[in-house]
Amino acid sequence: MASPIRPPAPRPCESCPYRRDVPAGIWAAEEYDKLRRYDADTPDQPPRLFQCHQSDAGHDSRRVCAGWAGCHDSNHLLALRLAVLQGHMDSATHQAVADYTSPVPLFATGNDAADHGLAGLDNPTDHARHMIDKISRTRQDLQ
Repeated sequence: MASPIRPPAPRPCESCPYRRDVPAGIWAAEEYDKLRRYDADTPDQPPRLFQCHQSDAGHDSRRVCAGWAGCHDSNHLLALRLAVLQGHMDSATHQAVADYTSPVPLFATGNDAADHGLAGLDNPTDHARHMIDKISRTRQDLQ
């Protein structure tokens, strides 16, 4: 079994799609579309935790996305409930997610974050291109 997921970072990563100050268009359309799914009614949400984009897929340092934790009401997150029941998260991590408050402004919903991100896909700014390059260097699984 994979190691349990860690709690959110103290602040959302500088490229977190939930952050209001992140340039549009730095993630693929599929990544932005995932954000919308967690705004659904609880039974209609994805059953998997939304993990930090800055971690390599499958890496031992997996953690809950701080932006996701800060944007959503933990009482309504299906994935959070299931993670504890399935043993992917301990109670201390669950509490850390439930209590999380972002120190930086986040979009109010996943839909708002997705709309912002998708708006820049066809014409990313220089700042967005810089962020894309930085992400590509950090995420070995994207090479």
